[in-house]
Amino acid sequence: MTHQASGSPVVRFSDVSKRFLLRRNAAGSVKELFLAALHPARRETRRELWALRDVTFDIHAGEAVAFVGRNGSGKSTLLKLVAGITTPTRGEVLVTRDARIGTLIELGIGFHGELSARDNVYLNAAIHGLSRREIDRVYPSILEYSGLADYADQPVRNFSSGMHMRLGFSVAMQLQPDILLLDEVFAVGDAAFQAQCLDTMRAYRRRGGTLLFVSHEPESVRQVCDRVIIIDAGAVIFDGGVTEGLRAYGTLSAARGIDVAGVDEHLPPEPGPTP
Repeated sequence: MTHQASGSPVVRFSDVSKRFLLRRNAAGSVKELFLAALHPARRETRRELWALRDVTFDIHAGEAVAFVGRNGSGKSTLLKLVAGITTPTRGEVLVTRDARIGTLIELGIGFHGELSARDNVYLNAAIHGLSRREIDRVYPSILEYSGLADYADQPVRNFSSGMHMRLGFSVAMQLQPDILLLDEVFAVGDAAFQAQCLDTMRAYRRRGGTLLFVSHEPESVRQVCDRVIIIDAGAVIFDGGVTEGLRAYGTLSAARGIDVAGVDEHLPPEPGPTP
């Protein structure tokens, strides 16, 4: 099934493939090279991993799209291509000109462990183009939202994964991005902050923001998104509505013996045959 929408896309993937080269026993010294020459089992080997294969879709302004699939299916790689963190091996990724992109793809990415939370906020906001005056204005809101005011001067290397998520999400939202990329933001953190994030994401959508959301939480997908794209072994196998998409993912997972809690809850029954 393919989703269709009108208007110019803000994100376009055209036959995009991404290959990684995996190296085993890579020699880092003369000694290792010598040992590899003597022992075939220690010689370097390489193999290709295609994280994405021939992926094509458009995303339009104001859409909230959930990317679902098994771990290792290529979802995070897809977000990194949108963010410009990596580039495609084949095909073309286009993002609308001058779009401000907010990212929370990996916990701690973009944060310097030796810097304090305060310094990391200023560094991240500056990288995204905010002036010192603009950062001064939003900084108190970031700390208040994250609940980390008491830790503002602590190095983020000491933060838990939940604290990293709080700070990263708070920074991403205060930058008022045109496109927001979120990868498994609810895998860590407490329930109260997760509910706060969901409220913020719904408000972001009401303002017309575009959301690309990787999640294994069906209820979060239902509350925030209006479209589901299933990625399997690097390929798009479904692109359509949330109800149909979660059901298709549940069916796929069940066929492979994978338990996806909550996928089938509250879904209407499959339509029966037409009389």
